[in-house]
This record gives sequence, structure tokens and C-alpha cells, in this order.
Amino acid sequence: MPQSTTNNWSFQPLHRQRSTSGYPQHVLNTVPETAVLTTPPPTRKPLTIQIAGVAAAESGHKRRFLAARKKPKSAMKMLADTEREEALNLQIEFEWVLRQEVHAILKQLRTILVECAHRFPVPLYENEGKKTEKFILTVSPDQLKAVLTLTGDAITQADISFKLCKAPSQTQRTSITHDSPWKLQQVQDAANHLQTAINHIDDVDDSYHFKTSDEVLHVIGNILDALQRGRNSLLVPKKKPIDELIKGRNMKSLVPNLPEDLAVSFYLQSHKLIIAVYQLLNNQGTMRFDSRQAEASVQWLNDVLLLLMNGQKLCQQLKDKISVFSVYKDFTVGSRSPSALSY
Repeated sequence: MPQSTTNNWSFQPLHRQRSTSGYPQHVLNTVPETAVLTTPPPTRKPLTIQIAGVAAAESGHKRRFLAARKKPKSAMKMLADTEREEALNLQIEFEWVLRQEVHAILKQLRTILVECAHRFPVPLYENEGKKTEKFILTVSPDQLKAVLTLTGDAITQADISFKLCKAPSQTQRTSITHDSPWKLQQVQDAANHLQTAINHIDDVDDSYHFKTSDEVLHVIGNILDALQRGRNSLLVPKKKPIDELIKGRNMKSLVPNLPEDLAVSFYLQSHKLIIAVYQLLNNQGTMRFDSRQAEASVQWLNDVLLLLMNGQKLCQQLKDKISVFSVYKDFTVGSRSPSALSY
């Protein structure tokens, strides 16, 4: 068998080494342990072990440092960061509303209410009052008619005529004179409530800094209550029993006085001035009353009610905005880390 020219390793192809036909069979030469290797073994890369993002190599080799991957935030952590940022933004807006917007709205509200006061026919906020207007209230065919003069909050002159239920052919007449005017208490009540609302605004100094939502809500609540009472004074007249009407103080203003089974009433309802005549009837021992009424529209009442409603809307808008912050009761001006939102 011919000897291989290779003194060390045999690199003959495997199919030639194992072939038994056509080629002579080659046998790997044995290599003594003391022989010098002429073909070096393949170069091996040092073994590296990655621990906490650091590659530790075998001794004798330089360390390599790998970039550690950032651990992704959990969903709860991201939600907490978002809520914290929203809370901070809400706090900043809250401070701006307390320092700036509340005073601006109160100033705007005062302008509306003073304008409303100037529409009243009574002295109120540089309003001279004592405005005089004439009205004709009638129900055809001549069932009830009143020609009157309204000065301020009182009817200073009136000629009243109406027909009785018991005797339709008869006409009852009476009048009101300057010596004994008929007082419309609703006008003065509404003016007093409007005055109270303006006083609540004036009690807040322009330089005062609100510190909590409760402070603002307290002021706005007082203003809203006064405005609501003022509107109700004009919208919902107080109901009185017939006996109280007959014995009322204003009945003494009528000249001549009416019989004890008759009563006259003047009142305001919404934008209308109304006169009502009541007559007591005895129907087989059962007492009942019959009534007639006439009305006329009063322009200044319409203006006053509209301005009062605008004032209420403005108050309610501010109240709703402040109420958004009321859930954060621990918020105070200058606090950047509310205790209610700690994670």
C-alpha cells in the first residue's frame, strides 16, 4: 500500500478512504504523542457568560460590556404616571381659576346685576326709581276693567269697575287714590334680594386670593340663593285665603270700600300685572267663591327677569366648573403634590 505523503493528519476525502474498488484503501497514520503538530488546531473564540448584561470571558481575554436592555414599564406604572401628570395639570388650572377667572366672572356678574337694578322702578344702585307707567287691564265684554297708574312699587291711582256674579246687570265701582296707594310688595321683595346678591359680590375684595373650591362655592351659593328668591318673588305670587284678602291692609285703600263678600287683589306673575276680583257665594250652606281677572304686560318686568336669569346662568357655569375640582379637597394654592394622589 503506498504511503501517504502527509506525515501528520490525513485529509483524504472520506469516500476515498472508505472505497474498496477503483481506489486503494487509505488508512489514517498514527501520530506519536511527542510529534510536533504542523497543522494548528482551529481557533476557538473564548467562552463568554452573560451575567446582568456583562460578558465575562475566559482569563487572559479582555472583558466586553454589552448594553443592558431597559426593563419595560408595567401597565400599572404607566397608568400611575399618567394620572399623576393629569393631577398636576388639573392643579395648575385650578390655581389659575381661583386667582383669575373667579374674580373676572364675579365682576361680569356684578355688571349684569347692576344693570338689572337700573330696570327696577324703585331706588336701587343709583337708580332714581319712582318710574310712572299707566296700564289698562280689561276683560270683555266689560266684565272687569281697571285703568291704573303704577309708580315705583305702588299703584297710586286706579279706577276699577266689574260686574257681580249674583247680579250681572249691576256694575260695582271703586278706586285707588294718591292718598292711600296700593303697595305691590313683590317689587320691593325682588329688589331686596337683588341688593343682597350684589352685596355678596361686593364682600369679596378684588385682591383676595381664594384658596379652596369650598370658598368659591360658598360665595356662589349665596348669590344663587338671593337671585332665585328674587325671581320667585316675581314669578310665584304668594297665595292667600279669601278671608285674608278681604281683611287685608290694601283693601282699605279702595274708595269706596267694597262689601264684605268682595275682594280685589293686584299682583305680579312673570312679566304681567294682574288684577283679580273675588266674590264669596253661599250655595245652600256651602261657601265658594267666583273670580275674574285681567292682565297687562309690563316691559321692565320682562327685562328684570331676563337679566336675573342671565346672572343665574353665569353663576351656575362657575359653580359647575369649580365643582370639577371639589373632588380634590386637599388641593390648596401652591401645593404641587396633593396627598390625595400618591402612588
